[in-house]
Amino acid sequence: MTAIRVLIVDDSAFVRKVLTEMLSSDPAIEVVGAAPNPLIARDMIKTLNPDVLTLDIEMPQMDGLSFLEKIMALRPMPVVMISSLTQKGAETALKALEMGAVDYVAKPAIGLVGGLSTLAEEIVAKVKMAASAKVRPRAAEKPQAARLPSAASFNSSEKIIAVGASTGGVEALQEFLTAFPPDAPAILITQHMPAMFTASFANRLDHCCAVGVSQARDGERVLPGHAYIAPGGYHLELTRSGANYMCRVHEQPLVSGHRPSVDVLFRSVAKAAGANAIGVILTGMGRDGAAGLLEMRQAGAPTIGQDEATCVVYGMPKAARECGATEVELPLGKIPAEVLHNCRGRGVRV
Repeated sequence: MTAIRVLIVDDSAFVRKVLTEMLSSDPAIEVVGAAPNPLIARDMIKTLNPDVLTLDIEMPQMDGLSFLEKIMALRPMPVVMISSLTQKGAETALKALEMGAVDYVAKPAIGLVGGLSTLAEEIVAKVKMAASAKVRPRAAEKPQAARLPSAASFNSSEKIIAVGASTGGVEALQEFLTAFPPDAPAILITQHMPAMFTASFANRLDHCCAVGVSQARDGERVLPGHAYIAPGGYHLELTRSGANYMCRVHEQPLVSGHRPSVDVLFRSVAKAAGANAIGVILTGMGRDGAAGLLEMRQAGAPTIGQDEATCVVYGMPKAARECGATEVELPLGKIPAEVLHNCRGRGVRV
């Protein structure tokens, strides 16, 4: 088996050394080079032909975002961004993911080198995952699909759309949510993301979607025309209070290795909404969401998975398909219309 060839780009010699040792400790990874800035990295990419790039964001001569834009236009390849876990770093990392980076590592703002060493397992796993990710040239991206027509032909207050995503989900969720009309049924979302990132992510989506998008708050009433994103580090569940749907946000232990966990969301929706819900599992690494989506299907909910061709990482949808949790798999661009089609039938009062 050929080792994954990695090029590290970071202006700190110490960080380059730490990352090199960290990645080289895994026999499946070969660090073929380490560049102090994007200008040197550009030439090293041509000569070394790496499989994956790790890229710092703040660097002299050319910042990481500018370099990423050039890479995605001229030589698309899997890129894992290195971002400080600060509000500014979170917003920049989200921009990088929208531009085509596969994933990010949120490094601590204080005690960088020591902090990086505690992230060794995560960094190695993300580099390995990135090597198998589908990266498309940005120039080849299709124009954004037109927004779907009004959902007025059904009672959207009785319907719930539950969505789970992980790696590749930043781009996927933007495409998914922008297709919905302002009167769409309520949408609950669990996306694997650190706490500092989810507020910025919700804010960015809120500015480009017809539905209102926000971080879910514990005890908040769930209303049509709104999308609620699980806060990083917290599980999101759907509950009922009389005739109303409500958000429950809590810090109970990790489930399926995650908090927030897609399984937690889907299981709660299966219990609270039953056949009045529609479950959607999008691009992501691992198995989180498969078991919960199966419970939704068994409760009578239509269930949809993103197809392999349009996933950045076909992990979560594949696991859901293999356990019988998904009724159908569709390209990402066709899922919103299918969701609204399902909202017009099959639902029952609970």
